[in-house]
Amino acid sequence: MAPLPEFIYKITPTAPPDPIPEQYPLSALDQQDGFVHLSTSWQLPITAGLFFRDTASVYIIKLRLAGLPPSSVKWDEVEGTNGCPHLYGNFGAQDVVAVREFRRGEGQTWEEALAGETAWLV
Repeated sequence: MAPLPEFIYKITPTAPPDPIPEQYPLSALDQQDGFVHLSTSWQLPITAGLFFRDTASVYIIKLRLAGLPPSSVKWDEVEGTNGCPHLYGNFGAQDVVAVREFRRGEGQTWEEALAGETAWLV
């Protein structure tokens, strides 16, 4: 099993509230599923491609994994990795390291748009 990443990420199609509140507003999908859907840096292009393929820009919220209660983050199995992180609970301003908007050009995939962002998406 691979080591756990330092950061995990939340993708949103709109700008997060500013300032970010103590309890982040859950998306309809997160409310329905009972957990916050998160991604590792290498999963971001895949997640964006699946759920935001018709969106020209997204906001990515960077969270420090060590700042979240260990028992609240569960990793769904994905072969050869630790899996997909799901947060059972919520996060807020105290957990957010940074927020950034990412855009993709016409005809560009999210994989292409995020490819040069390895310094921020670690």
